[in-house]
Amino acid sequence: MVIVARAAWIVAAISALGLFSLGVHAEFATLGTLCQTDSCESGQLPASALGSLRGLGLSLGFYAGFATGLDVIFAAVYCAVSALIFWRSTVDRMALFASLTLLLFGAATFPNAVDLLSAVHPAWRLPAVALGSIGSVCMSLFLYLFPDGRFVPRWTFWVAFSGLIWQVIEYVLPGWTSGLWPSRTGIVVWSVFLGVAAYAQVYRYRRVSDAVQRQQTKWVVSGMSTALLVLLVTVLGVSSLAPTSPRALAALLAGSAIYNLAMLLIPLSLGVAILRYRLWDIDLIINRTLVYGSLTAGVIGLYVLVVGSIGVVLQVQGNLLVSILAAGLVAVLFQPLCERLQRAVNRLMYGNRDDPYAVLSRLGQRLDSTLAPNEVLPAVTRTVREALKLPYAGIQLKHRGGFETAAAAGDLVDDTLRLPLVYGGEPVGRLVLGLRAGEESFSSAERQLCEDLAHQIGVAAHATLVTDEAVRLSADLQRSRERLVTAREEERRRLRRDLHDGLGPQLAGLTMTAEAARDLISTDPGRAEALLSDLLERAQAAVSDIRRLVYELRPPALDALGLLGALRTQAANQEHGGLRISIDAPERLPSLPAAVEVAAYRIILEAMNNVVRHAGARNCEVHLVLDEASGMLCVEVRDDGKGIAEDHGTGVGFSSMRERAAELGGTCKIETLPSGGTRVRACLPRGLEDGKDDRPVEQRTEER
Repeated sequence: MVIVARAAWIVAAISALGLFSLGVHAEFATLGTLCQTDSCESGQLPASALGSLRGLGLSLGFYAGFATGLDVIFAAVYCAVSALIFWRSTVDRMALFASLTLLLFGAATFPNAVDLLSAVHPAWRLPAVALGSIGSVCMSLFLYLFPDGRFVPRWTFWVAFSGLIWQVIEYVLPGWTSGLWPSRTGIVVWSVFLGVAAYAQVYRYRRVSDAVQRQQTKWVVSGMSTALLVLLVTVLGVSSLAPTSPRALAALLAGSAIYNLAMLLIPLSLGVAILRYRLWDIDLIINRTLVYGSLTAGVIGLYVLVVGSIGVVLQVQGNLLVSILAAGLVAVLFQPLCERLQRAVNRLMYGNRDDPYAVLSRLGQRLDSTLAPNEVLPAVTRTVREALKLPYAGIQLKHRGGFETAAAAGDLVDDTLRLPLVYGGEPVGRLVLGLRAGEESFSSAERQLCEDLAHQIGVAAHATLVTDEAVRLSADLQRSRERLVTAREEERRRLRRDLHDGLGPQLAGLTMTAEAARDLISTDPGRAEALLSDLLERAQAAVSDIRRLVYELRPPALDALGLLGALRTQAANQEHGGLRISIDAPERLPSLPAAVEVAAYRIILEAMNNVVRHAGARNCEVHLVLDEASGMLCVEVRDDGKGIAEDHGTGVGFSSMRERAAELGGTCKIETLPSGGTRVRACLPRGLEDGKDDRPVEQRTEER
């Protein structure tokens, strides 16, 4: 498909340029002769204009060369931009269509050379009309399709189709439409066609286009609007002039040069829009054009108003004093008027960037309004984006894993400004602002304003972080409560099962045995003695079961010896086979919560069991450290064994140690040391619990 499109473009280019080349010769020859009748060809001077030419010191040949040269320059620029777009963007369908439009419009539709060729040589009329009408249709379609090649809204297709039918008929059969309908109907048709095209571009710009497409639209619309405005003003200014005087002829020549050069803005702006990846700052051009165009019109209007009013009141015309007075008044009002216009245009294009107080006040009102916590940051981003008319504004909050987007307004662009959000000297997030299309950076004033905004937004960001943290802690607390309740109920279920299924029947059996022995004492003492011996053994087993149940609730060694004593006893019991276990700890540990004591004891005991069973180590070191700053009890078990094998999975023992630490809000890390061996390090919070017994372990043990 691309090959066919390129081939069609090449055929159209050869045809249009060949036709234009023939037309240049015909145009120069036609304009080099004076018109002797009332029906002169387009651009041809009447015989009465010969004196005007001589009055300007010009010849008829110069006039013909001047007019032909303007057409050559016009066609050369259009065709050059068309060829450049074709060469650089042959894959993009809209770029190919724009290239074809510029080629046909610049070489076959607008130049006077092709019309004069068909007038002088009627044999060329058919190809001239065909290429000219195609170029005109393409230019009209371009107004509806740029920049993405779609009809938006879709119903505009039917308006464009109807207008194109009218346009083709009017181009192929000039005068036929005016014979069927009054000429004012044609004006209405063209007004509707162009009005719908303008509406389609505005609709597309506001609802469909992305940032780059909007910038492209600005370039093309600015170029076309300026060209058509200059063309309209020039035509209205010189259309009524007849070249019967040197001054009138000079005005006609100047007007022709001005509107031909103005029409060159169309291909230049279109080429910039399509070929430039990073578009130039068209907003600055539009800004200055609006300001100084309005200022010029205002100054001229004020001068005319003052001179006319004073002249009417004082009944004086052409008085030098009146002109001086009007000029002085204009000079006095020039600077204030320029500043007011600049502020108005800046507000239209950039929002309130020139009024920092208004932006801060607007943001403060949003922050002071009663918003839900989760709506504060979205409201802030919307306010900043709307106030400064930015394509994107977002707030990212700082978390452990980095920055996460908490709120955003608009579409994210490639070029952004990132400002830190700080509260109390600590970073809490960052403000991300998208640069407007075509801008490479914010101005110094805008950046200062954005930094001031960031200071205010930092408070809201910190409040959101605090709220999120409170919600998270509340959820964690709820989950902890659920885990505690679940663990308690599971422990109750286990105790009930052990008591009901194990100890209960065992005690019931003891009762029955005791009753049987009592009944046999008088009749069969030997049998009674055997039953009592069995009763004694079963009672001892029941006592062992009771001790086992109690031990599973809390190791008795902790109550009898304390944490350090229990650990030293276990270390001494496990020192065999050449293994030496040493314990490094403070001489006396402060009273710890029961849960912390049990968790530390179980973790260390599991780690020592792993050393005895799997490590093949000769030395094992157990360290207990109290970190007063963080309020943590850190335990570490290190050995010089063979370490953990690479293919070793996560066993029950490892999982148990990690779960015991996590239940208390602590951490447990198990790793192989570079020098060999394994290290288990767990840190447990040792905060005071409500109702905790703070007495020394020895005193509690003596009371028991």
